[in-house]
Amino acid sequence: MWWKFIVEVTNEYKILRGMLSYSALWPIGCLIQQTFEGKRLKNYDWERCLRYSLYGAFVSAPMLYTWMRCANIMWPRTDFRSSLAKAFTEQGAYDPIAIVLFFYGMTILERRSQKEAGDEVRSKFWDTYKVGFFYWPAVQSMNFSFVRPKNQIVVAGFFSLIWTTFLAYVKSSQKQQQSIEQVA
Repeated sequence: MWWKFIVEVTNEYKILRGMLSYSALWPIGCLIQQTFEGKRLKNYDWERCLRYSLYGAFVSAPMLYTWMRCANIMWPRTDFRSSLAKAFTEQGAYDPIAIVLFFYGMTILERRSQKEAGDEVRSKFWDTYKVGFFYWPAVQSMNFSFVRPKNQIVVAGFFSLIWTTFLAYVKSSQKQQQSIEQVA
């Protein structure tokens, strides 16, 4: 019964489908990254997971939803050539903004200063962008070519889980570096 209601609402308001997906996928990516760090259930950073959930639901999903709609308007065809155009335009127009906003926004959600947020963006943007430059065009070319527009954000969400795990790793690497610097 409740599941039918959720399906009806997400069919009516398609942005909610992505928001619900990302509110779960982003903290799962964070948990995967923390597991790689050696953490387990008793010592996971649940506050960090909450930040990822909020960011995924209220920042990443609406931005991606808007981008997908714009891309489908600019390139309504679903052939491979149009899909490549969408994917590479995304690399130049969407991804830089998304990466900057991720590092800046997550740093602010950690209750750190704007200067620290800017420093983190400057130190991590290019390496992150380079990885994304190879990852996302392949993912999105397939997504735009073979997935119906109403499901593209969910498919992107699955691949975003892998990307989010990577982002969580890059994001946490500064914390590890700061800990080393404080000990030295």
